[in-house]
Amino acid sequence: MIVIDISPIPSADAAAPRSSLRPLGQTGLLVSPIGLGLAALGRPAYMTFGRDADFGADRSVDAMKRRCHALLDVAYDAGVRYVDAARSYGRAESFLSAWYDERQLPDTTFTVGSKWGYTYTGEWQLDAPMHEIKRLSIDTLRRQADESFAVLGPRLSLYQIHSVTLESGVLDDRDVLTMFAALREKGVSIGITVTGPRQADVIRHALDVHVDGVRLVETVQATWNVLEPSATTALAEASAEGCGVILKEVLANGRLTNRHAGPELRELMAHAAALGTTLDTLATAAALAQPWADVVLSGAATSDQLRSHLRAIDLAAEIGPSVLAAEPPDVYWCRRGRLAWS
Repeated sequence: MIVIDISPIPSADAAAPRSSLRPLGQTGLLVSPIGLGLAALGRPAYMTFGRDADFGADRSVDAMKRRCHALLDVAYDAGVRYVDAARSYGRAESFLSAWYDERQLPDTTFTVGSKWGYTYTGEWQLDAPMHEIKRLSIDTLRRQADESFAVLGPRLSLYQIHSVTLESGVLDDRDVLTMFAALREKGVSIGITVTGPRQADVIRHALDVHVDGVRLVETVQATWNVLEPSATTALAEASAEGCGVILKEVLANGRLTNRHAGPELRELMAHAAALGTTLDTLATAAALAQPWADVVLSGAATSDQLRSHLRAIDLAAEIGPSVLAAEPPDVYWCRRGRLAWS
């Protein structure tokens, strides 16, 4: 483990007020420092620690919809203005659309991003043999784009390729790139999400993808947390080139919480205690403190968790952008790959 000192930064560099918005790169979209990710709220099972305690036994569609709407209410009231969904997040898109309709709010209330590439196959079962299947093909793109825009309509302003890897070859698929260029011409911003130990390589490759002389990718969403900061330099480069940067999995699928931290995180928990806060707030603050990060996604499953992540906005001003600790990427991703859906 690498440990780097946490140094307070001068108050002149204090974080912006919670209610303030900032641009998402050069997309023209406005976002809040904290965004709400719907991966844990749109389907009964997900690969995050503690779902039994958070949700209990009732994972019916109606129960999950109520929970999703409750989190959206808290997020909206707190000034959160970015929401992240995907076709593979069960009914996340339809839950979000129904929330808009019930609250009778303008389509521009949130900047909404969604993704294509995984198909949800869990059939609302906790013990499904396969919860999602990945296929980054032009056929999947055409089908899922039609589905997402049918559900969200003009509310959808950022469309992303889900979990791009070099091995997938999707960034070299001319049919996919041509369709994305056409979507961009219609005013939809284009992004990618990345995963795995080679995130930095994928980000740099994406920055080189051009269609008709114009760089295609406008935003990058990457896993970044105090255990897995290996994409830091590539994300800073993407930001410097005008890409919006969205950070996901900042709590390492629940590992970076007081409830589920292992003995390897004892030092981080001591840092959190010394600052008078919790491990999840500290980990979120570390992500928010990165100067190139536009949005840090909260994967909260409860209102209390979301409020804890929102408190990190103020803490980010105290701790600065220092990376607190790190595991070798291969170790981190191997451990993540063993997580069970629950």
